[in-house]
Amino acid sequence: MPSQRYGRFAGSGLAVLLLVSCSTQHSSPPSAAFVISETQFRQMFPRPNPFYAYADMITAIKSFPEFAGAGDDTLRKQEAAAFLANVAHETLDLQYISEINQANWPNYCDQSNKQFPCAPGRQYYGRGPIQISWNFNYGAAGKVFGVDLLGDPDLVARDAAVAWKTALWYWMTQRGSAGTTPHETMGRSAGFGETIRAINGQIECGATGLGHEQMNDRVAYYQRFTRLLEVPVGSDKLTC
Repeated sequence: MPSQRYGRFAGSGLAVLLLVSCSTQHSSPPSAAFVISETQFRQMFPRPNPFYAYADMITAIKSFPEFAGAGDDTLRKQEAAAFLANVAHETLDLQYISEINQANWPNYCDQSNKQFPCAPGRQYYGRGPIQISWNFNYGAAGKVFGVDLLGDPDLVARDAAVAWKTALWYWMTQRGSAGTTPHETMGRSAGFGETIRAINGQIECGATGLGHEQMNDRVAYYQRFTRLLEVPVGSDKLTC
């Protein structure tokens, strides 16, 4: 799973993200296949870090054609809204690329994982739209994409298309502490709360204090994005 951390309130000192500037602007190709237009994306994220260009998200989505691609228009928009709601929370409205609390950076190496052992001198802290972390996640995602993320985890912070791919990979394939992937959860209308459980459930689900606030922050994003897309939230199980 991504790192179990508080990712939204940068002032808390528990969860923090590093803002990485990027001056390169990207032009956006046609994206009629995706249920959210670039105009709607800009309404959701009025002032994103240029690293998180809409065009790069569309490029990444092409590797996961089932994402927000099944069911009727409402269901597709609900899944897209749910994904971007979690992304908005993790990155503070697409402002942050890498985990800012550098004291935590050396802590995301699972030495017991023999399939994807930590590479010497590399660190696997949170990076990208869903803040992928841990060597086993970098290794598994890189294997799918055909890139060496285990040996070069910083690629997630340098290549925006790869960054979006890691987020979609987790969304489509990983369960965290939930019983289903976020994609499966939204596809069967099981409730937005289960997507939270899959991404950061061990800290936010059933929590009090800051963890509870983190969960509610994700829900607030989802409610706002579904209103913008003019679709209902679906299941009333918004929290976990």
